[in-house]
Amino acid sequence: MRLILRILIALFLLSIGSVALYRYVPVPATPLMVTNAVKAALKGEPTTFHHDWVPMDQISPHLADAVVASEDQRFYQHNGFDWKEIGNAIEERKMGKRKRGGSTISQQTAKNVFTFCTSTWARKAIEAYYTVLIECLWSKERILEVYLNSIEMGPHIYGAEAVAHQHFGKQAAELSRKDCALIAATLPNPKRYSSKTPSQYIRRRQNDIQEQMRLMGK
Repeated sequence: MRLILRILIALFLLSIGSVALYRYVPVPATPLMVTNAVKAALKGEPTTFHHDWVPMDQISPHLADAVVASEDQRFYQHNGFDWKEIGNAIEERKMGKRKRGGSTISQQTAKNVFTFCTSTWARKAIEAYYTVLIECLWSKERILEVYLNSIEMGPHIYGAEAVAHQHFGKQAAELSRKDCALIAATLPNPKRYSSKTPSQYIRRRQNDIQEQMRLMGK
């Protein structure tokens, strides 16, 4: 029992230390990047991925607006969990509607940076724990900075700078309002939808997100 207790204490201190470290230090890679690289290697595919960390002031401010408008409009008001959105998702599931998530940007950041993405209750519990930690130790701006630098935005493409180079031939700071809305439109499934060759469905989502950005600006 003492050994188990020591292990638990060590894991607790490690988790606090890693979150405190990433409050200031760029995240070099995430478990999702490593997992996808390993899966590619097992299939005999290239394991390289595109990921270039840039500070928030080198990312177009339109991209932050676009992801908040499309992914988490109460981002600046909640404490990591949007209980209203979670409740809506549960009610829709009870009514037999298409399953959708109620994850906030904070939860997605915790999942991307600190957990391996297997759909289990254990992973959900760890994700919730790290969500509380980053909300306590990071500012909202830091959460967004890490999110925009680590989220998958296409096959083997992670973060704003990488997608700007690979899909738009420019730097993240140069992304236009339309570019950013287009990137945000693909985020529910960046492996299926592309901001480089968008479908009509993604174009409609792009227009909807631009309208939401306009309304949020008001």
